[in-house]
Amino acid sequence: MRHLEKHKGHRTGWLRAAVLGANDGIVSTASLVLGVAATGAGSQAILVAGMAGLVAGAMSMAAGEYVSVSSQADTEKADLARERAELANQPDHEHAELTSIYVERGLDENLAKQVASQLMEHDALGAHARDELGLSDALAAKPVQAALASAATFAAGALLPLLVAFLLPSTSLMWGVAGGSLVFLAGLGALAAQAGGSSMGIAAVRVTFWGALAMGLTAGVGALFGVTA
Repeated sequence: MRHLEKHKGHRTGWLRAAVLGANDGIVSTASLVLGVAATGAGSQAILVAGMAGLVAGAMSMAAGEYVSVSSQADTEKADLARERAELANQPDHEHAELTSIYVERGLDENLAKQVASQLMEHDALGAHARDELGLSDALAAKPVQAALASAATFAAGALLPLLVAFLLPSTSLMWGVAGGSLVFLAGLGALAAQAGGSSMGIAAVRVTFWGALAMGLTAGVGALFGVTA
């Protein structure tokens, strides 16, 4: 019988990286634009600073995600290599280990032994990876995917406040960028929640709150240390 239920867990890898990238792109770029604008800088200086922030941020996100997720992937590979060696050298011990896992989950010992035997005959390494190490193909670390998703979504998110800054006159730039960015953040939170199957309202409020806090603090710093032209 086909498994007809549709779950969201397989999306966690790329969804986390994509939401982090887009959120960081909107918040950091909008904060940078507001901070520079608060010093009294002209529109050209604001846009140049924003574009520099976009490029630097996208590359930083890509590098950071690749390095961190690569470290996770290396750890997973090392665990699998160790498990493979133990299966080759101590199959009885590994069978007993898998049996104890199923007993702890509620099976009686005889049934747990049968399940462990059948699963190990089918795919011993896969059974131990899944049930002992908690690894699966859907949740495995994918460094390149995470890096590309973070960089692309950061750039996409950063373009939104930059577009607002480009279209608005300098007199209304700060309020326009702040307000527009909060709307973008609320939409991002709701969209991410919908993709992950969680509450759209809670996610939107959570993302908007932290974005507003970051932009407010950065604008305050710019106003404090800036010199009005």
